[in-house]
Amino acid sequence: MTINDEITILANKIANQGSKPTVALIKTKLKKQVPLPVIISTLKTWKHEPELISFSDKKQGGNEAKNINLSIDKNNVENELSDELANMKKEIFELKTLVQQLIKKIQ
Repeated sequence: MTINDEITILANKIANQGSKPTVALIKTKLKKQVPLPVIISTLKTWKHEPELISFSDKKQGGNEAKNINLSIDKNNVENELSDELANMKKEIFELKTLVQQLIKKIQ
């Protein structure tokens, strides 16, 4: 089971209990430490599936378990990362400008 699977299952369990899955709630229930961006990106793409509360590839009662696609839309992730990178570049440019202005004042 991947970490995204675990986050999805936890989010479904929390939602089934009537609560909203938050980053903080998920983080406290994870078995191991996971970077916040991973939790955030998984929750952004998460859709409540009430029956998905465990992960098993085994056959159950002679029937194959449901094949559930838990992959994150690659394009969506790439777009989000691209947007975030653009924001960071803009902030760096603004910081450089401020530093240059401060240097001019000092000289």
